[in-house]
Amino acid sequence: MKNRELHLHIDGSLRVDTVSQLIKEQRLDLDLPKEQLRELMKVPSNCKNLNDYLKRFELPLKVLQNCEAIERVSYELIMDLSKLGMNYSEVRFAPQLSTLKGCTQEQVLRASIQGIKKAEKELGNFKAGLIICMMRGDDNEIQNKESIYLAKKYFGDTVCALDIAGAEAIYPTRNFEELLKEAKKMELPLTVHAGEAGVKEDLEVAIKVNADRIGHGILSIKHDDIIKQLIEKGITLEVCVSSNLQTRVVSSFQEHPVRQLFDKGVKLVISSDNMTVSDTNIINEFEILKKYLNFTEHELNIIRKITYDASFIK
Repeated sequence: MKNRELHLHIDGSLRVDTVSQLIKEQRLDLDLPKEQLRELMKVPSNCKNLNDYLKRFELPLKVLQNCEAIERVSYELIMDLSKLGMNYSEVRFAPQLSTLKGCTQEQVLRASIQGIKKAEKELGNFKAGLIICMMRGDDNEIQNKESIYLAKKYFGDTVCALDIAGAEAIYPTRNFEELLKEAKKMELPLTVHAGEAGVKEDLEVAIKVNADRIGHGILSIKHDDIIKQLIEKGITLEVCVSSNLQTRVVSSFQEHPVRQLFDKGVKLVISSDNMTVSDTNIINEFEILKKYLNFTEHELNIIRKITYDASFIK
């Protein structure tokens, strides 16, 4: 059974060579050698927390302010995933973050869809889903509502779900509960970043709004009542082991709760989160499970089966 990525950010998975080329093409004042660019795009070894980790998106977002760049990186990511042996993946990004130079969210979204479809056509045997991310913030409700509208408008045309991402510890999930409820009223599949850097309440809100999946969600291991609800409701956790270590959510691979969650019967999938920022990929993430957490090949195949079942495009 082939691996699948279900939690993967486009803007965190750009090719360094592409960013270097886009900087030149867009005449940005960032004339740096590729190795320096790589360091700016990769999480530092002394990363303090999730907020520090998210700073690695600043450079990629500088070059993702026109539709041609959006189409290109969306195309390239699908091609890169195919090279890793996949034939299905779900990728995600926030169109609202690429509107600083005049593009509308819809133009940005259509560019990403076009890039994905181009890759699918060339590959012939690859299917991709696009998840639109709303963003945590205190002054972007209008943009988030537009993201919901666009997710509904383009649902089924590559778009397969809606998400909310960003600094969970600064902007708690409860602040966006009504938006998430609105999305579910529109019958949109929903995944919610929660239980990574926040508190128990973030998970409670994600469960309350009937999220189909939860991004990360590993804080649930500390709360038996949350574990019970996840199992009863069949909610799948999108677990990203390397990035959890890098953001200091866990102190070592061996201490990551993915083993305990799996043993307790929680549905979970494994993803790389951000291939460039976290300097990883799906193959590496499965190797971590085997090397540090004693997962057998049989258990990994169970996770692969859960991943198939949890995919938004059937």
